[in-house]
Amino acid sequence: MWGVVYVLPWLIGFILFFLIPLINSLRFSFSKVESNANGLQVQFIGMDNYINALTVNTSFNRTLVESIIDMVVNVPLIVIFSLFLAVLLNQKFRGRGIARAIFFLPVILASGVIATLETESLIEALNAENQTGSFISGLRSFELQRMMLEAGVNESIVMYLTGAVDRIYDIVSQSGVQILIFLAGIQTISPHLYEAAKIEGATGYEAFWKITFPMVSPLILVNVIYTIIDSFGNNETTALIREVGFTNFNFGLSSAMAWLYFAAVALILLISTYIISKRVFYYD
Repeated sequence: MWGVVYVLPWLIGFILFFLIPLINSLRFSFSKVESNANGLQVQFIGMDNYINALTVNTSFNRTLVESIIDMVVNVPLIVIFSLFLAVLLNQKFRGRGIARAIFFLPVILASGVIATLETESLIEALNAENQTGSFISGLRSFELQRMMLEAGVNESIVMYLTGAVDRIYDIVSQSGVQILIFLAGIQTISPHLYEAAKIEGATGYEAFWKITFPMVSPLILVNVIYTIIDSFGNNETTALIREVGFTNFNFGLSSAMAWLYFAAVALILLISTYIISKRVFYYD
């Protein structure tokens, strides 16, 4: 009885603020929605909104592809960077607690009013320096690409690395939760495994690949899923969907874009989970 009472506030909130809007969004995506003095008038039009989003509205296709490309580049970099930092922060050194807090600080800064102010300030700074800063950055990236290509590095690797350099801010600011998850996983590994490996003459490099990496591989899957969802939560596609819905007041087209976006995210999650889960090691 008391369990139902305690769950009731969450259940009411779930129905009012999630389930009903979700159903309405799906209904709007197949309808023409108009606002008048009597409220919203919904007229069923079938798949027209979806066809319009994919064929007529070219901005949606472009931003969706750009969001997917950004995700493909950012997710591996964020997961690798997080694992590397977690291994370092697990070592014993002075100021370890402060260092851990510093790397988790972006998670706090990326929420609420602070995130809004940070984004607005960053946009203003970028607009002010757009003419000169982007030109200088382009020259530096071009020079870096030229040096690596002359050194015989594969062109696809060069493009990936130069893209990673340009994304350092995004990588660091989006790695806080992943670092925390990896750090918690590493601390659960029994020290006896490392002691046995050291007695057998294993180096730190070998201990990482034979002990640490296999033991935290389930957390790699968790962090990949989390990072994919997080990377899709705030980008040009979501901004376009909000603009179409709440600026242009085309709720039907906006809902169709949102469901197409959801389908793309779900498909990428399924593919990523299927591929990574086959390589995950579970210690019994």
